[in-house]
Amino acid sequence: MASYQEITANGLWKNNPALVQLLGLCPLLAVTGSVVNALGLGIATMLVLMGSNISVSLIRHAVSDAVKLPAFVMIIAAFTTCAELLMQAFTYELYQILGIFIPLIVTNCSILGRADAFACKNPVLPSAVDGFMMGLGFLLVLVTIGALREILGTGTLFDNMHLLFGEGARNWTLNVFGDNYKGFLVAVLPPGAFLIAGLLIATKNMIDTYLKKQTEKSKVAASKGSKRVRTTGQVA
Repeated sequence: MASYQEITANGLWKNNPALVQLLGLCPLLAVTGSVVNALGLGIATMLVLMGSNISVSLIRHAVSDAVKLPAFVMIIAAFTTCAELLMQAFTYELYQILGIFIPLIVTNCSILGRADAFACKNPVLPSAVDGFMMGLGFLLVLVTIGALREILGTGTLFDNMHLLFGEGARNWTLNVFGDNYKGFLVAVLPPGAFLIAGLLIATKNMIDTYLKKQTEKSKVAASKGSKRVRTTGQVA
């Protein structure tokens, strides 16, 4: 079983569902036009991922391989329905904006993938941590893309946050470029989502390459150094 440090690193960076596994790209690119949309979908996905991981881990010894995947899908569908009903009850306007992408959480490959690859093979607590970290990694990428698209597209940040946090968050809007900013239309359209997601993936790959080179340099430097030469026998 992996350590909690490895689980955290995998979820947030090394095996991030959005940047490395490239799973869940449909909602990633479709609803990240603003921070509030990205945050709403990201929280819902994280809750479903945690709940399904915990449930799958609990039944892992009671379900045979023949019905394993159908059982996983039913569990994920149940938690997705719970998330959908909660959003209808407490954040109905945001639920309407996100539309079909809330029930489509059922088909998110990252959730089924974690259930099959991790939760069905590990105890409850590590499975819960794995679900939380994978969900958090996905949420952070969603929010980053949403923030960049919102800033470039409309010049604002945290607009309409009252849809998720209530009327007290109505004044959270920041005008990054002032009131006269005309906006950058491409950023709020699907091509903008592809471009920003590609830049994030490229940035992560560059950072990973740099860290790998630094690690290799440190290993080479550690292997070098003065070595003691020993002479045996009689020297004339």
